[in-house]
Amino acid sequence: MLTATAAVADTKRYEEVQASPSHEAMDKLTHLMQAAERPLAILGGSGWNGKARAQFQAFAEQSNLPVACAFRYQDRFDNNHPNYAGDVGIAINPKLAQRVRNADVLLVVGARLGEMTTGGYTLLDVPCPKQKLIHVHPGAEELGRVYQGVLLINSGIPEFMNELAQLHIGGAEWNTQRKTQWAAQIKEARAEFEDWTTPRTMPGRLQMGEVMRHLNAVLQPDAIVTNGAGNYTVWLHRNYRYRNLHTQLAPTSGAMGYGVPAGVAAKAVHPDRVVVSFSGDGCFLMNGQELATAVQYGLNVIFIVVNNGMYGTIRMHQERNYPARVHGTALHNPDFAALAHAYGAHGETVEETAQFAPAFARALAAGKPAVLELRIDPQAITPTATLDGLREQALKT
Repeated sequence: MLTATAAVADTKRYEEVQASPSHEAMDKLTHLMQAAERPLAILGGSGWNGKARAQFQAFAEQSNLPVACAFRYQDRFDNNHPNYAGDVGIAINPKLAQRVRNADVLLVVGARLGEMTTGGYTLLDVPCPKQKLIHVHPGAEELGRVYQGVLLINSGIPEFMNELAQLHIGGAEWNTQRKTQWAAQIKEARAEFEDWTTPRTMPGRLQMGEVMRHLNAVLQPDAIVTNGAGNYTVWLHRNYRYRNLHTQLAPTSGAMGYGVPAGVAAKAVHPDRVVVSFSGDGCFLMNGQELATAVQYGLNVIFIVVNNGMYGTIRMHQERNYPARVHGTALHNPDFAALAHAYGAHGETVEETAQFAPAFARALAAGKPAVLELRIDPQAITPTATLDGLREQALKT
């Protein structure tokens, strides 16, 4: 069976077939949106293309619709766009979470509405949300599986957007009242997003928020950013601005070790684009050996290792639930810059904020894969919390 040959007929190239929304469904969507006073869109999932993204942006602009993105699908809408309100995922802006709860109509396109996007199934009531849920998804098995919406549309994303582009959510009365009302909500939501994403000062000489601010300034919109799982990703989610489609590669399953191989694969497919791969120290040690692959094939990814000497997420939960009982979360790490040199890559250690910009510039110019080890203060467990603060709060309760 391994060596015999067989004559078979040639097949045509696979063509994906997706459902399209019915005219009745789009009419109902129009009526629901026209009647909405506090609408919010949540975008996510796969199957998007550039045209579909542009069509939804045009729809949001025309209707003054606030837009959020699901967990680790932040590149589905330009984060610099005035209609963008933030990501509905892990470490969500509390004001955005409240905006989801208060919405009277939720237009969810492509997102599964899983645990992370729904805040552990707390942002929407199960099985019937108090919000009027319009759920658009290419998988028929996903619709109504957890949440029973008022309008469930089984459709591919481009197919849905082609129909959405034909809608005119209008009428003179709606244009003068609803559109003005929605515009005010956009300004409020955007102001909340801007405030939430302003970098806060955290313990230590190296400020991750300022690192993200620098990357926003120097990376081109088509740069691809990858990451694994861990508390270090909260700075990325909160402070980095995704501008183009297909520039975010991150595990919605929460899998550690994803960032390094994802960065290698992204650079292999797009050698002309800058690829920055984020990992925590524990995250990097799970698949960091793929640095050898990057060196072997000349895939010049910039690997950023955020080193706080621990499995940060697990330690955070230890302090929240079992304060002062630290077990199995401390890490004795190698010198990551020296490890990079051993593989034949460029490597540097960054210990304070002012060192990052020149180190990143040298990594870009190195002409080979590069590892930047960012040593942050272990107390800086999230952009807004310290280990001591978590422990003190837990002991009080």
